[in-house]
Amino acid sequence: MAEHVSVLLEECIEGLKIRPDGIYVDGTLGLGGHSEEIAKRLTTGRLIGIDRDETAIIRAGERLKDYKDVFTAIHGNFGNLRTLLGEIGVDAVDGLLFDLGVSSPQLDEAERGFSYRLEAPLDMRMDRSRGRTAADVVNRYEEAELSRIFFEYGEERYARRVSAAIARARAEKPIRTTLELAEIIRSAMPAAALREKQHPAKRCFQAIRIEVNDELREIQEMMNTAPDLLKPGGRLCVISFHSLEDRIVKQAIAKREHGCTCPREAPVCTCGFRRTLRSVTRKPILPKPEECAANPRARSAKLRVAEKTEE
Repeated sequence: MAEHVSVLLEECIEGLKIRPDGIYVDGTLGLGGHSEEIAKRLTTGRLIGIDRDETAIIRAGERLKDYKDVFTAIHGNFGNLRTLLGEIGVDAVDGLLFDLGVSSPQLDEAERGFSYRLEAPLDMRMDRSRGRTAADVVNRYEEAELSRIFFEYGEERYARRVSAAIARARAEKPIRTTLELAEIIRSAMPAAALREKQHPAKRCFQAIRIEVNDELREIQEMMNTAPDLLKPGGRLCVISFHSLEDRIVKQAIAKREHGCTCPREAPVCTCGFRRTLRSVTRKPILPKPEECAANPRARSAKLRVAEKTEE
């Protein structure tokens, strides 16, 4: 397994403005790289790590075993953030961190089925205890629905060609493995697409992963809930890796930042919606060139940081 490297680590820690007695949530625990740096800075504070991947919970727990006095791990989905925190008696926190990328083990361990370069059953579930698999999506969805997913979630220009190729292939026999699917996608691409630097199956695999894990809905749920759980002055840090994720995060922060949604001509505010977030930086924070050189997976990362306000 490749060494795990936490993306934008220093920038996240700086963005959280960690207080030694504060309560912090790492909503995408992964292998615990960000959590470990948070835990190091706590004395009487508390760190709660959440992940839907049980394997991540186990591995992060081992990494943070020296911080058991301040660290609690929860198996769950950050889309259910309020419920998960409520179950352990937490109703307000000083900082929230979310890294929306796929973790290194999920990409590098063939059996997880996330990689278009490694042979494995088509799975792609972040929580392997439930839900549909990538094989279910590829073999059972209507051709038009596959095309929509590839275009909307993967921003794939040749979505129709790919979905048609998948439909032809599965008519003969079910598509079972990652490399089998990757080859079908590659065969549907025109020569110009095959000359691109990135793998021809990258965008479609991204789209299937998003569909399998219902990622965009979960991110929207999280962004609707997270600001309300922050204490005044608390910080929200979100790392995204593609435009769909970043757009949801950006728009959710902007909505909270601009406050009142009443028509401009209204004489008084009747919506009752207050300004509750302030962007710490006008533009997203990007990884430094040296980080991108050391960890190519960081190249597309964007970090947005917002602070809870009270008006």
